[in-house]
Amino acid sequence: MRSSWWRSPSFRLAAVALLLAFALLGARGIWDPDEGRYTNVALNMLTSGDWINPHRLHEVGHWTKPPLTYWAIAGSVAVFGWHTWAARLPAALSYLLCAWLVRRIARRLHPGTENPATLAYLLMLFTAGPAQLITTDYVLAAAETLAMWGFVEARFGPPGREYRWNTLAWVGLALAFLTKGPPGLLPLLPMLAYDLWVPARPRRHLLTMAGATVFVLIALPWYVAVITNNPGLLEYFIGDETYNRIVTDRFGRNGQWYGWLLIYGPTLLLGTLPWTPTLLRWARTLPASLRGWWRRPQAREADAPRVLLVLWLLLPLVVFCISRSRLPLYLLPLFAPLALLVAQQWRDEGRGPPRLRLIAAWVTLILLLRVGMAYWPTHKDAAVWAAELRTRVDFPVNEVVFVNDMARYGLHLELGAQVEKISLDRLPQPRFNPEFDDFLANELAEREPDVLWISKQEQWPELQARITALGYRPTVRGAPLFGRTVFTVEPSLATPADADR
Repeated sequence: MRSSWWRSPSFRLAAVALLLAFALLGARGIWDPDEGRYTNVALNMLTSGDWINPHRLHEVGHWTKPPLTYWAIAGSVAVFGWHTWAARLPAALSYLLCAWLVRRIARRLHPGTENPATLAYLLMLFTAGPAQLITTDYVLAAAETLAMWGFVEARFGPPGREYRWNTLAWVGLALAFLTKGPPGLLPLLPMLAYDLWVPARPRRHLLTMAGATVFVLIALPWYVAVITNNPGLLEYFIGDETYNRIVTDRFGRNGQWYGWLLIYGPTLLLGTLPWTPTLLRWARTLPASLRGWWRRPQAREADAPRVLLVLWLLLPLVVFCISRSRLPLYLLPLFAPLALLVAQQWRDEGRGPPRLRLIAAWVTLILLLRVGMAYWPTHKDAAVWAAELRTRVDFPVNEVVFVNDMARYGLHLELGAQVEKISLDRLPQPRFNPEFDDFLANELAEREPDVLWISKQEQWPELQARITALGYRPTVRGAPLFGRTVFTVEPSLATPADADR
């Protein structure tokens, strides 16, 4: 009898997962600004050997995010080399880990829904899309889902191992805190709310000494080290990176009163495709379920798995809507409970996942979208910049300096060059995360070799006059590139004193 292992649903799921995680992983270059920024900081860690203090340039720190994502990218590049796909590998692995964790949670909450829940997660547009995007959000999603898996096993698994599983939940929370700081602790809301709202279940305390100890040992040493060595950093973390992002619209991230609807509405409706109709059918039953749970504790007890999923989805979502900083990827950790709800709804309706033919068509569509992104002409692609810049010089570029323009940090990986952003004049700047790395006169006076300079075309006449007045000779290199002038700079025979330094 011929073996038919390849026909099994689990094998086919694994094949789909691997295909969506790794196919075309390095097909497009690093896209600025976000992918370039994260990759640049990680590469600076790798080349400098300083894995504690994130830097966007040798002497300029980058403190907007904790280090776990940078560590993951730097480690991947260290093992596999300076390749675009190596920088994206942590995101792809996080996608696979989330799918596996969804499977484990489904097995515990609703046995028999493991394959549907895994498939639902793998194929949602908003989970498969960012699987090849360099960002902190997928690492965060993996850490938070790990925490929730530990919590689920402690409350719904066999008795006797609650202590161990609660500790795993704190490991996940610690990793989330190392990925994105306080927002990484959002899973605590549904965890604690569930323990308070379903009191009839045996008490399996989340707040244990072992859990607190594990959290402190994993999450806090990095914070203690950098805060100790950088006076004022704690105030920056609390003020700018926490308070201002939640309470104010200082960062311009859709802080209008209706911003939550503009950002999160389309994210949920389009991001859950092709399962949006299934979730809309589930949403119609939610008000009645909430009323029943609110009025009758026995109803909550009888429907405890569903109660947990609803709390896991809704409580963080409310926080995201209240916060004044709103971006689509903030919701990525919530797509794990959404996938579980899809599988649950199929089971309640007596349905199953779509036929294999429709699944294959959807997977093909996702892959075609990736091909389109790889060949879509955009000024954000650092690989295109790198290819163009190489044709304009006859020397290996050591540094690229952007003058009063967005720095293309993706060139650090794509061109192997340091990237710097400078202003025309010396400007007052905050101590942490200043906008500019230096100013024109100071940068010229360093006289570093093998440097390419880039500025916007409309700024070029003024910049050329300033460089000449400072005693240097700019030379344009080729035609404008994406509306920018590319040039090199050499000292004139008579260079004025560096009075402006």
